[in-house]
Amino acid sequence: MNFDAYARTAVDLVNAGLDDLAGLRALFADEQAYMRDQVAEKDLAAFRRAQRRLREVFEFGTSGRDNEAVHELNSLLEAHPVQPRISGHDASDWHMHVTSRGSSVSAEFLAGAVWGLAVWLCEYGSARFGICADERCGNVYLDTSSNNCRRFCSERCATRSHVAAHRARKRAVAVSDGLASLGGISPR
Repeated sequence: MNFDAYARTAVDLVNAGLDDLAGLRALFADEQAYMRDQVAEKDLAAFRRAQRRLREVFEFGTSGRDNEAVHELNSLLEAHPVQPRISGHDASDWHMHVTSRGSSVSAEFLAGAVWGLAVWLCEYGSARFGICADERCGNVYLDTSSNNCRRFCSERCATRSHVAAHRARKRAVAVSDGLASLGGISPR
């Protein structure tokens, strides 16, 4: 089983826009197309609850509150139990599912997401849970950097944040130079 992929489903869920059924359907990747087709309006509430609780796990992890992150993950594991089974269509296609046959879309997706994030915490620690440092973003991510130094969820957010900081510094210098010239003091 690819636990990293399951952990990434937790990230995708926390970052998803779950305003309506279309937003929920957008959560499912191509390999989960069958889930996208089966999900219903009644599933939205379960996904929203799990989204809030998983965000708390990231918040606990990023603030060094490991025991609280573990407690919340254990609670989520109880709410969304893993019931592994082997599935496939022929001898060359065997793979694992995390829930029993006939489980709802929410049961299957959420059990995998919670299980993956729990395995990730055990493997790498909650210090590898991140919340984007770009104040306009707030997305969560899993820090896969070699030295645990990642601060942004994406290159786009990192660039946007660095450009905004650079422009703010330039404005501050321009304002400072303008005030200095008004007072008769030569700038620098």
